[in-house]
Amino acid sequence: MSEFTVRGTRVAVVGGAASGVAAARLLVERGAGVTLTDLRPALDAAAELSAIGVSLALGSHPEGLLTGSDLVVISPGVPFDQPAVAAARAAGVPIIGEVELASRWLRGRVVAITGTKGKSTTTALTGRMLEAAGVRVLVGGNIGTPLASHVALSTAETVHVVEVSSFQLETTDTFHPWIAALLNLTADHLDRHATVEEYAAAKARIFARQTDRDISVANADDARALAMAAAGRARVVRFARDAHIDAGITVAGGWIVERGPAGDTRLVQTSAVRLVGPHLLADVLAAAAIARAVGAGCEAVAGASASFAGLEHAMELVDEIRGVRFVNDSKATNIDAARQAIETFGRGLVVIMGGRFKGGDLRLLRPALASRGASVVAIGESAPLMQDAFDGAADVTMAASMAEAVRTAVAAASPGGSVLLAPACASFDMFEDYAARGRAFKAEVAALRREVTGGEGARTGECEP
Repeated sequence: MSEFTVRGTRVAVVGGAASGVAAARLLVERGAGVTLTDLRPALDAAAELSAIGVSLALGSHPEGLLTGSDLVVISPGVPFDQPAVAAARAAGVPIIGEVELASRWLRGRVVAITGTKGKSTTTALTGRMLEAAGVRVLVGGNIGTPLASHVALSTAETVHVVEVSSFQLETTDTFHPWIAALLNLTADHLDRHATVEEYAAAKARIFARQTDRDISVANADDARALAMAAAGRARVVRFARDAHIDAGITVAGGWIVERGPAGDTRLVQTSAVRLVGPHLLADVLAAAAIARAVGAGCEAVAGASASFAGLEHAMELVDEIRGVRFVNDSKATNIDAARQAIETFGRGLVVIMGGRFKGGDLRLLRPALASRGASVVAIGESAPLMQDAFDGAADVTMAASMAEAVRTAVAAASPGGSVLLAPACASFDMFEDYAARGRAFKAEVAALRREVTGGEGARTGECEP
């Protein structure tokens, strides 16, 4: 098969966030004539892009730009039914995403990780395990560093550990992971995908190009995820926190073990894992399954797991003020992730929740809230939905800002209790992204500490709800 080339072609890049900027850079390096278009009137990277020869079309998508291009590369935030994109599709213009584009030029093998929740934690920890094993690894994708930024650094020995979302997967065509992991599947992004089935179909594309020489990693505690992996051609490696499995990565006798015909090989003591909550323990199992499939030794898996304190905005202990813990789980952007965060805590819980609703049934959170006597501080566009959904299960108070939410929550909390940011929603009504929301929460907690203690610094550490 001939090498993919864009030399001398006209390429339109739609979306000027990190992945679009990285794609534009890569395309220019590969000899394309590139125009980047974004509905925003200004971009932080505008001067840099202009300096390398990228034409900019900002504030609108000019008529004929996409339909007159040889290739369109769209960012994850741009849906297929966006009018200019839909017109280009109807005109027969090839449309791909940045992950698909970059993967066509990678020299190393790809480990791709997806799922409704846990992707970032699993991706980061897998990278740590492989680094500890001496593997030349690059970590990126949806976790922060666009895959297009890896191309120049890619060698035949490189293992690219890539977090991929449903938005990125739905724009793939030839994307071929050596190892593809599906962590779980619950309803999410129903504001973008018409149905749960459409969302699942996008996720299933992670397995589409695999062969019998490849490996899929799947959660045996999630029947749908396991079935999707088993429907592919790759060899399936299972992990399970709760279900019994005869082979794979699981928990037994206080250890994470690798189970096989010869018995259990101990990898990591569960007491050594610093991540909080059973749902994050499942991420450690997944990372161990992937790392072992790549060839990492037991020592590398154990050492990386014991030293990994987790990611910012994922069950992150921010502070403890007068006996009340403040925990930032801003990455809990869907209902199931919020439920698992809530279930990590006991009584005395106040949950800050809300934002731009992505679809699903908020009433599924009622049992977790009611059994803990939890109260809710609702923010953002979905606050009225929270009031309706939780009526009779939890007291709900509305707050107009993060500052008001934190102060309302601490007023409702009692010593020994916790204030948890677990939004169950996207952030885009009030914040640029989930990270900005998490930083705002932490800033308000820091301000609260200054008010309460007269300027004493925050105390952070491991969270043990």
